[in-house]
Amino acid sequence: MPFEIPENLHPDCAPIAWLLGTWRGNGHGDYPTIDGFQFGQELIFTHDGRPFFHYMSRAWIVDEAGEKVREGAIETGFWRAKPGGRLEVLLTHNTGISEIWYGQAEGGKVELRTAGVSFTETAKEVTEGHRMYGNVEGDLLYANDLAMVGQELQPHTWARLQRA
Repeated sequence: MPFEIPENLHPDCAPIAWLLGTWRGNGHGDYPTIDGFQFGQELIFTHDGRPFFHYMSRAWIVDEAGEKVREGAIETGFWRAKPGGRLEVLLTHNTGISEIWYGQAEGGKVELRTAGVSFTETAKEVTEGHRMYGNVEGDLLYANDLAMVGQELQPHTWARLQRA
């Protein structure tokens, strides 16, 4: 699907402009404390000309035939673009977790690491995160590694999404 850079794109957002729009696809999840699972997902990146994107993600658990079983994770926040491809990302999750990430965008790739994680008393304890997003053959591929519930940093979810 063709993509056009918006005329009002803030210059600091240029390294992440390829993310703008809606992405849909499927992914996988796993962790030592849970059973592996498959999911469908939609990511939406929007902007209004200022140096940030609003981000929204929603996922749903699917069975082996790809049919929706139940709702899954929701996260929303802001990707704040800084000069030189630097990023500050603020995310809030429906599971009671709030995160601050710092990272770098360059050449169709984004790498983020947590700088701080807070969680409610009923949420799972998350202590660290690492995410990679990449533009691969026009698709958005990502990997989300987490350290939580006493486990070391390791892969948790990964997906391949297409521009909708």
